[in-house]
Amino acid sequence: MNIAVLSGKGGTGKTLIAVNLAAIADSALYIDCDVEEPNGHLFFKPQDIRSEEVAVEIPVVDDTLCSGCRTCVDFCRFNALAYINKRLTVFENICHSCGGCTLFCPENALHEEKKNIGSVEKGFSSGVTVYSGILNTGEASGIPIIKRLLSISRADHPGLCLIDCPPGSACIVMETIRDADYCILVAEPTLFGVHNLNLVYELVRLFNKPFGVVLNKCFEGEENPSEQFCLAKGINILGRLVFDSELGVINSKALIAVREINRYKVQFSSLLTRVLKEAQYEAVVNP
Repeated sequence: MNIAVLSGKGGTGKTLIAVNLAAIADSALYIDCDVEEPNGHLFFKPQDIRSEEVAVEIPVVDDTLCSGCRTCVDFCRFNALAYINKRLTVFENICHSCGGCTLFCPENALHEEKKNIGSVEKGFSSGVTVYSGILNTGEASGIPIIKRLLSISRADHPGLCLIDCPPGSACIVMETIRDADYCILVAEPTLFGVHNLNLVYELVRLFNKPFGVVLNKCFEGEENPSEQFCLAKGINILGRLVFDSELGVINSKALIAVREINRYKVQFSSLLTRVLKEAQYEAVVNP
């Protein structure tokens, strides 16, 4: 069962929820797909870490063979190639590593070389297998790292998997939720929170994913625009986390709440039960 946790922006409590749900399960896999700034490992503090580099294939031109025919330039739909001042130039940051330019070059002037863009790390923390993707600074896309993360981790652990998605609704998030069985959307109780909730709401509907919402940082007795949004749209509210300074302190210290205080253990255990029940129901009703 692959459960993706996502939000329209950072800071909503997405990692807080993903980490604690993984920690409260008897045995789970936690995958940090926020490759630009992974922080799940700060909470789990995994042991026995193993690292694997992730590389992509980038075309390299042999100027002595290039005739300037521009076949490769015309082929590339990402504009990663240009013939400038009688020389073929490759723009690595927008190359999608499809390999088409090397296949279509009539002069065999292009070949591919590996370029390291980051790494994948695996470790263990009290029954939780922790995977993290790390994108090298300055690299344009973390999608190859996410693909590698999801492929090796799911083959490694067939049980419950909590996927901590990147914030927002861009292509990197789409890749992360592509094979998810259920999505948890995390929202704050503000008008700005509604705007960001709507971004991921439209995304999961586009991908036809079953989902529910967790409302975080709620104030009892006060108006909650995100809750009103859910009620108006008929969105299933999985749970509400009240604004809690003690939880904030625990989180700021990079501690896992369910491992520190029993009432959080009860709260997140109840939330996990609700999520799994909804996910299993959706799997039966919409196989």
